[in-house]
Amino acid sequence: MKKLLLSTAAIAGLVAAAAPAQAEGLKLDVKGYTRAYVAYVDQDTSVNVDERSIDILRDSELAFTGEVTLDNGLTVGAYIEADVDTADNFTMDENYIYMAGHWGRVNVGSEDGAAYLLQVAAPSADSAVDGIRQNVQGVNYGLATIANAPGELDYDNDIANNSEKITYLTPVFSGFQAGLTYTPEVSGTSRTVVAQENLAGNNYGDSYEVAFRWEGNFDELGVTLGAGFATAELEATSTTLEDQEAWDAGIDFDFGPFGLGVAYLTDDQGLKNNDIDTLVVGADYVTGPFKLGASYMNQDQENGTGVADTETDRYTGGVVYTFGPGMTFRGSVSYIETEQANQEVESTNVLLGTQIKF
Repeated sequence: MKKLLLSTAAIAGLVAAAAPAQAEGLKLDVKGYTRAYVAYVDQDTSVNVDERSIDILRDSELAFTGEVTLDNGLTVGAYIEADVDTADNFTMDENYIYMAGHWGRVNVGSEDGAAYLLQVAAPSADSAVDGIRQNVQGVNYGLATIANAPGELDYDNDIANNSEKITYLTPVFSGFQAGLTYTPEVSGTSRTVVAQENLAGNNYGDSYEVAFRWEGNFDELGVTLGAGFATAELEATSTTLEDQEAWDAGIDFDFGPFGLGVAYLTDDQGLKNNDIDTLVVGADYVTGPFKLGASYMNQDQENGTGVADTETDRYTGGVVYTFGPGMTFRGSVSYIETEQANQEVESTNVLLGTQIKF
């Protein structure tokens, strides 16, 4: 697979080199978003510990982009993204270049892989709260007495995250698109010299991803379905760690203003007997500038041999109102219940906020 991906990138480069064309150079553009919520949270906590029941939650990103299409049809672009809230200290998140044409698209650099880029998500009440990636959390497990609390309650298939990688996405044929990704080192940072291989510890080296997505219509019914697989190879001998594998599947139906979808993700985390299985069912209804949505998530987390599983159920309902281009008001209510053996954390939260994209 590595040779195939490298060959694909080489072919893309040869196509560009073989047909030079004059065009105006890339121009810098700035885009991004900022969102802020007023949150009310009532949750179980440890003895002598209380949650801040009313708080303000914020999340922002800034991206510098540039793209140009040459006279020969080749599109060349660059994308640099940073998390810019105070706690993030302007941390670089993604940084990659891409080329695209009638033959497809190649991404090179720090960017999500094919499994995530083609993943099908279920409809949500508020994508920042109960979407494929959770940006705003309605429960603080650090305040509660539960031995094996879950992480963020999202379900993106992205085990290589933003490590340096190369991804090839096919053009769309009759609604069908596929993708392949190769990552030399999971959690690797950008560098200008070749890195060491077979590092000791819990380091993962080569990672591969393959995914597909299909979108089509049957009369008035729109259907989107997809699946993806990702794996990363452990570089050291371990009695507790192993090669990591994750796969996802999803389907979404749209009939007029109504939407209904189901998404599933399983990830073994590279640990023996520590699978996380996540099932999400969502629905939405769009009328004018309003989108009404609801979702249910069930997450079953194994914690190793002889340790009770952690199970989480989340119920969310909400509304999104678009009051201008890229500008929305958002409101949601969630109930989250997490159990492990005789330990339990219940949380009810109300999030009211706005998101502005630019």
